Formats: sequence, C-alpha cells, structure tokens
Amino acid sequence: MNSNQESSEVICEVCKIQLDKIAQVKHLTNLELAVLTQPKRVLNINIPLIMDNGVVKIFPAFRVQYNDARGPTKGGIRFHDHINLAHVKELAFLMSLKCALVDIPLGGSKGGIKVNPRELTKGELQRLSRSYIREFVDFIGPDRDIPAPDLNTTPEIMGWMLDEYEKIMGKKAPGMITGKPLSIGGSKGRVYSTSLGGAFTIRNYFNSISKKEKGTTVAIQGFGNVGSHLAKILDEWGYTVVAISDSKGGVYKKSGLDIKKLLAEADSGKKVQETSVGEKISNGDLLELDVDVLVPAAVENVINSGNIEKIKTKLIVELANGPITTDADDFFEKKNVVILPDILANSGGVIVSYFEWVQNQSNYYWEEEEVNQKLEMYMKRAFDEVNKLKNEGEFSFRKASYVLAVKRILQAEEDRGIIVKKK
Repeated sequence: MNSNQESSEVICEVCKIQLDKIAQVKHLTNLELAVLTQPKRVLNINIPLIMDNGVVKIFPAFRVQYNDARGPTKGGIRFHDHINLAHVKELAFLMSLKCALVDIPLGGSKGGIKVNPRELTKGELQRLSRSYIREFVDFIGPDRDIPAPDLNTTPEIMGWMLDEYEKIMGKKAPGMITGKPLSIGGSKGRVYSTSLGGAFTIRNYFNSISKKEKGTTVAIQGFGNVGSHLAKILDEWGYTVVAISDSKGGVYKKSGLDIKKLLAEADSGKKVQETSVGEKISNGDLLELDVDVLVPAAVENVINSGNIEKIKTKLIVELANGPITTDADDFFEKKNVVILPDILANSGGVIVSYFEWVQNQSNYYWEEEEVNQKLEMYMKRAFDEVNKLKNEGEFSFRKASYVLAVKRILQAEEDRGIIVKKK
C-alpha cells in the first residue's frame, strides 16, 4: 500500500482549477491553496482476487481522504472499470466541499475499485468487496473515515463490507459505513434521499423567485435510482415531467409523461424506450428540449462545448456529479442560465448518510417522516445561505456554493491552528 500525505505529487489539478475560480471572488493565500489543493491522505493498492475458475486477477483499488478538519471523512466507494486515482481525488475534494456546504460535521473522502462488477459472479463480487475492507481497515472506521455506496455499489455490498470490518475488529460497529440495509442499521429514507434533496432544491429555488411549481416542465436525463425517484417525487408535487431517458435513449411527451405507468413498466425490466409511454428521443435530444428545468442525473460531462449552443433551458439542476464541463459552465454563466450545482443539489444523499451515522452512534433510529423533515430543513438552510451569498456578491450559485464551503473548511483549519491568520 502506498500512503502519501501532503505531497506535491498528489495535487488535484481539477481542484486547483476550481479553486482558482474561487480565488477570483475570495482571496486565498498560498497556504490556504496548499491545504485545499492537496489531499491529506492518498491510499492505493492492487487487490489480488482468486476467481471462481482459479485464475488470479489483480484489481487496482483506491481511497482518498481529502480533508478532515471538520470531522471524520465521508465518501462513497465506486466499482467502475474506468476509475483512476485522479478521478477519485476530484470526487473526494467535491465531497469535502459538499459536507462543509450543508454544514454537517464531516470531511470528504472517496474510494473505488477498477472493475466492471457485471463481469463478476456474485461470489467474486463479495470476495472483492470484503478484500477492499481488509486492505483499508487501518484507515477507516466510524470516527475516522466512513464509506458509503456510490456508482455500481449497493446496500448489499455495504452489508458485506460492514460484516468484514466487524469480524476484523471483533465488535459491532454499524457506524463504520452507511447506505446499509435497514436490518443492520440503515436509515429509513436513504434510498431516495438524493432525489428528494434535489426536489427540495428545485422547490427552494422557485420559492426564492416566487414561481409556481405546478405545471413546471421538467426533463430528466438518467433513469437510475436518482432519476426515477426524482420523476416520481416531482410528478406527485404537480410538476410536468415531459422527458426521461436511460443509457439506451429516452421518451418525450409535450403534455407530460404518465410517470406512474412508466415506473410500473420499468419495474418489470423494460428499458425506457421499450415502455408504451411517450415518443422515442435520444439522450442528446432530451438535453436540448425547451423546458423549465433540465436535470442531468446520469453521468459526467454530458453538457459540453459540443452541445452548449443547443441547450434551451434557463435552469439546470445537477443531480449527477459534474455533468457540466468547465467551459460549458463559463458559457452558461455569461448567458445567465441558472445552474444549481451538484455540491448543493445532490447533497441529500450525504445528509441522510450523516443521519444514518448519527443513528448508528446513538443506537436510536428515526421514522421515515422525521428523516425527511430533517432533510428538508438542511436543504433549505443550505440553499438560503448560498442564495444570500450569491445575491450579495452578484455571482453564480456554483461560485457562491464553493466560496461558502471553502470558508467553512478554512475556518476549521484556522481554529485547529493549521492556518495562522496574520494580525
């Protein structure tokens, strides 16, 4: 295992680009930039796995603990065949900002294994998941670094990982990981928390501009856990969801899709375009629809220099991580297109993960209604604080979100004596 602490070799270049933008609004000293552009700890190891056929394969695995000034680090574990260390650093950086922005007492981390889980048997997947915990066990735990589900990881995998950790430690420790099944310490409301948080963000924005929600048209790119639950919530709230897509393509109906029917058919195993709802459109076509709200809720960088001129909406809500490239973001800022950024809009997941950790630590569990009420309170407070800063500084929601998050992280570093302000 390789562990680096505050080395110039582990600077997150994407983080530096974003921080340079923040520096245009808020002056950052060289020391502050050094603290923010370098992860505290970078861990990587190659995990050998004996496959079912007896062949040994090697899987690169990563864990980056970016900043822990505000509390134990927190971040998901993703299984993906295109993951790399640079990407994990960026995601850990964003998680640090997200936790600070919504004002929960946690830092940011991220982890993953370079693997296509669909190519593994269930037995191989479980052994690999347990191996990840064995390799990183000295660096994780309820008071140090708390993993969670991410891309291609599930509550079932979290359960395997919890079991492995507890076997090694010789004691029960449900707070070492979140996103678990309810039977072993998971939180009610966790499965749809990112979607509900995103819906609250949309509602808070419309309330801030005194716009009615009912009949507002929405297009959602992505029909996984986040996109499907968002469609259900917004439909129940009276929004008109006119388009939805998955990786194979989408469907569109100007007067609004029958979301209940779409969800029922999708539950039977059909892809979006295989359902009897709406007319077929491509993912690219969906992004270019003239709607009140566009929600990229699938993958990164789908809105870029190649399609920005064709985007017609005036409000983009990022429920995916990083769906808009930096150059596209600059373009939209000049065009006065409102972007509710990922570190604000999709923070519902980490907030309810925090709730799960709190419940685990106290061994007292909340009802679903209480979880959702607390989530609404956290999302409203975060939006109001970002909106206030945005209006005072006359800059974008993204810049306001980053400035507020960075301010909170640096305040914690100063209070710890790591950063000393000149008198």
